Amino acid sequence: MKFDLHTHHFRCGHADGNIRDYIEAGIKEGLSVIGISDHTPYFGSPEEQPFPKIAMAKQELSNYVEEVLQLKREYEGKIDVLLGIESDFFPEHAEIYRQTLAKYPFDYVIGSVHSVGNVSIFNKNRWKKLNEKQRIADKEAYYTLIRESARSGMFQILGHIDAMKGNYPAFSDIPAAEAIDETLKVIAEEGVAIEINTSGKTKLSGGWYPSDSILERALHFGVEVTFGSDAHVPSRVADELELVAARLKEIGFTEWVYYKNKTKQTVPL
Repeated sequence: MKFDLHTHHFRCGHADGNIRDYIEAGIKEGLSVIGISDHTPYFGSPEEQPFPKIAMAKQELSNYVEEVLQLKREYEGKIDVLLGIESDFFPEHAEIYRQTLAKYPFDYVIGSVHSVGNVSIFNKNRWKKLNEKQRIADKEAYYTLIRESARSGMFQILGHIDAMKGNYPAFSDIPAAEAIDETLKVIAEEGVAIEINTSGKTKLSGGWYPSDSILERALHFGVEVTFGSDAHVPSRVADELELVAARLKEIGFTEWVYYKNKTKQTVPL
């Protein structure tokens, strides 16, 4: 059974196509399940849409939910359309995110850390002039936030857990093995899945998130895995899905999961 839980569309301001386009792409790719998971609005500001190129406006959230649910009904029997969403994790704003998202019938919520120290993880300039100690501190701060997100109880899935390498490939070489292992232990204890996200190929790092070495450690600690293309154009739906499945088998995984009504569904690889 084939699925893709991580897709975006025009409302976030940096993706192309509407929701129907992604569903039709999923059908074309032979998916049984497609999750729609656009970025939440930014709830840490009283402004309606403080970051129009990053996240949808607050008033669009209910429209988004309504559209996905309508399409879910329309495509019943052809493909199972799941209502998901990708939420940033900001500890200082966690409760407003928790309370707002609880109002809607999401099948799952992806928790992603996109900012460390109020700077985007994809900002190449953040690494300039940092010494080795400072680079290690930034990497450890990133994994601290991921651990906190796992413990928050807000998420069924954690998104792209080494995406900080995206525009800084040397991130992978910064020593932080203990922080990564501790993070994977917490994720396993909390029963949250991590995604294999194939959008790394669109960044300087290339490849997937997370790296094979992290996936090997994830298997060791009993972390469950899922799949998300993180498609921002319909043509990337299910991108490299079968390659990911084959690689997971090589590493030693025998199954992966998706979520419906926030209940885990296990699928053999």
